[in-house]
Amino acid sequence: MKHEQKRQRISRAMAFILLFGVVSLFSDMTHEGASSIRGAYLSLLGASAATIGFVSGLGELVGYSMRYVFGKLTDKTKQYWPMTILGYVLDIIAVPALALVGEHGWVWACLLLIVQRMGKAIKKPAKDTIMSFAATQEGVGKSFGIQEVLDQLGAFLGPVLLYLVMLGKTEGDTFRLYSFCFAVLAIPGAITLILLLVTKHKFPNPEQFEPEPKEFVPFRMKKEFVLYIAGISLFAFGFIDYSIVVMHISRTFTELAPGLAETSSLITTGSLPLLYAGAMLVDAVAALVFGFLFDRYGVKVLVLSTLLSAPFPILVFGGESIPTVLLGIALWGVGMGAQESILKAAVASMVPKTSRATGYGIFECAFGAAWFLGSWLLGLLYETSLPVMIAVSVLAQLAAIPLYLLSGRERATENG
Repeated sequence: MKHEQKRQRISRAMAFILLFGVVSLFSDMTHEGASSIRGAYLSLLGASAATIGFVSGLGELVGYSMRYVFGKLTDKTKQYWPMTILGYVLDIIAVPALALVGEHGWVWACLLLIVQRMGKAIKKPAKDTIMSFAATQEGVGKSFGIQEVLDQLGAFLGPVLLYLVMLGKTEGDTFRLYSFCFAVLAIPGAITLILLLVTKHKFPNPEQFEPEPKEFVPFRMKKEFVLYIAGISLFAFGFIDYSIVVMHISRTFTELAPGLAETSSLITTGSLPLLYAGAMLVDAVAALVFGFLFDRYGVKVLVLSTLLSAPFPILVFGGESIPTVLLGIALWGVGMGAQESILKAAVASMVPKTSRATGYGIFECAFGAAWFLGSWLLGLLYETSLPVMIAVSVLAQLAAIPLYLLSGRERATENG
């Protein structure tokens, strides 16, 4: 009888993971569809590369630093669903609102980007925590990997949807085309919110998936967690935001740069979303593979993913041919896949249930602060020296590897 109950509980846990993954699918259709053209849109509205880098980084700083606050609040109140729903509402509404800014409204567009990131700040600690409750029953690496596959399926479909919209809408200038695309993203946004409410109705108490600990374990910054935070902060500092990537590609290949006239026709304004869609497919595969590997080998798997993704700036910003740039974008996708699966799974394995939202908040606050500083600096370097920007990006990512190894060794020592 107990065996049957356990099987049923695990089955419900996986059902929750899959249903919540479908919510993420439509959510990612919305904001990753926007991400595929946002950099080019901001540039079209009049924002410079330094401004785009600063705002992208500031958005991440707000989105990540506030997660510590909302993580603590979530742990204290245990209001997992209300925090998740509020965050989703802000996150989703900010995207189609980009269609309402004027032709020179880059300031308003930047403010909406920050609102969207604030929505993510509110929802992420609560969302990742309730996901972790179910994930502990199915394997944290595998569970977060499955969710990331569904995430990235949405991140693939969003840009493809915009590509099809661009193919069908031939009237109007580029600004109106982009505005229409943001308006279309209201459709998957609405589906996201409906499915979220359905999920809450079916699973009102997801914290019940994971058994309560026999005794209260207060949160403390263990050495393995500190080393891990330091490593992912270096990785985040060096990982170039896709807004700068797509801006560079749109400037270099869609504007018929000297010496590239024959090949640049392969990349047009209308095909830019497809590049992001391809990166998201790579992201999905990488997340699933690295998620399964994490359950077996732990944090050391981050070493492999970092070695694979670190060279992407050399190929994207130093490449002079489309195949080289495409390979660079694929490696960027590998890095994103690792971020979204292994990084979250590692926190679930290091932090006890009773304070996990706080752990996620600290992790994402540090990650966001590093992302902000890196995005700002790399955006400035893009305008002054591409070789220096490439070197800083690659070296910062590689510098994270020794810290990952030390964190894994510390965990083995504690468990040994």
